[in-house]
Amino acid sequence: MSEKLIRFSITVPEDLLNEFEGSCYAENRENRSEAIRNLMRGYVSSERWKSNTGEVCAIVSIVYDHHINELTRKLTAAQHDFGHVIICSTHVHLNHETCLECVITKGLASDIQKFIEALRDIRGIKSLNFNVTAEI
Repeated sequence: MSEKLIRFSITVPEDLLNEFEGSCYAENRENRSEAIRNLMRGYVSSERWKSNTGEVCAIVSIVYDHHINELTRKLTAAQHDFGHVIICSTHVHLNHETCLECVITKGLASDIQKFIEALRDIRGIKSLNFNVTAEI
């Protein structure tokens, strides 16, 4: 199913347009319109996240020492508490002590933010990062 495309015009400073087109050319972008659509999607995703409204997708990356007492149990409990936004997770052993878990989520921005906050409350996590996007 193809989306209906709407043509519109914008006014920008010439220097900005020249640099933008240079970047598009350097990245082998198909065309300027596709690059602007990607920027707009990123902006909408960011606004949904900041305003805590709408549906988003997020990849949450957690690095931790699995030898820390109760840490693995608390991570599992948090994931069960937020199972309604978790699509899947992948667990990788980086070395004998350290694990990386990537949790793919989809749902209301507010629910995913609560999940991330619950993870932040778990003592012993070495690194917690996330990347947000939206299905637009």
